Amino acid sequence: MVKLNKIYTRTGDDGTTGLADGSRVRKTAARVTAYGTVDEANAVIGVARLHAEGRHDEMLARIQNEMFDLGADLSTPGGVEGALRITTGQVERLESEIDAMNEALEPLKSFVLPAGTALAAHLHHARAVVRRAERDAVAAAAEEAISAPALTYLNRLSDHLFVLARSANAEGEHAPGDVLWIPGSSR
Repeated sequence: MVKLNKIYTRTGDDGTTGLADGSRVRKTAARVTAYGTVDEANAVIGVARLHAEGRHDEMLARIQNEMFDLGADLSTPGGVEGALRITTGQVERLESEIDAMNEALEPLKSFVLPAGTALAAHLHHARAVVRRAERDAVAAAAEEAISAPALTYLNRLSDHLFVLARSANAEGEHAPGDVLWIPGSSR
């Protein structure tokens, strides 16, 4: 278990940060950017949870915990024995939840606008940040070893958040359904 007695250490005042293996890198390193964006996405999901209930909130709570696993994975260079890593089982669970939610939804007829219920709008925001986190992680993987399941998890998570936003817009008494793009509607 993690124990934090002191929040500031002053070790980062020189523009470096410590990775999980104890090595120090610039705060602008690609790996640090990737797990920083994962942290940002997790914060947006936390805001979305203010509007979530039941199974939606349960999924998001599990995802938030897994995003800390993902941050640990991304902050640990390859070759570290016993490191906490994202697993294919976590990816498969996301896929299973996507499939289950998708079964209850109408097939798409157009692109979906990031709108609708408060929950859906926040989930679309989280999805966009997760997509940036994936781009950041792919950029880091071009420079050094990043675990393949971590990259896959990010890809699948953006899909999950998209389908969850659609589900939020489809369920409930005042749910608007999908808010669809109407190409050229304001010409």
